[in-house]
Amino acid sequence: MTEPVKVSHELLENTLLALAAEQGAAKTFCPSEVARKVGGSHPDHWGPLMVPLRRIAVRLAHEGRLVIYRKGKPADPNDFKGIYRLGLPKEH
Repeated sequence: MTEPVKVSHELLENTLLALAAEQGAAKTFCPSEVARKVGGSHPDHWGPLMVPLRRIAVRLAHEGRLVIYRKGKPADPNDFKGIYRLGLPKEH
């Protein structure tokens, strides 16, 4: 088996924002989609990317560039647990 690839936070953030832009404000996506795009399909490669992705998502949510969703509703970036999805802020 090959070793997991070292991935920069910048690459994770750029990939996350690119996927968010592809989806548009009307759709959400699972952060594992970003991890798989960057790390590949093997769980040993994309799995370790989930923690740094969560940190990046929280920071982007605080900056107003991303929304974290739990059960279809925006979640508090400082206090959410379990499965979550990401999306762009909806236009008002």
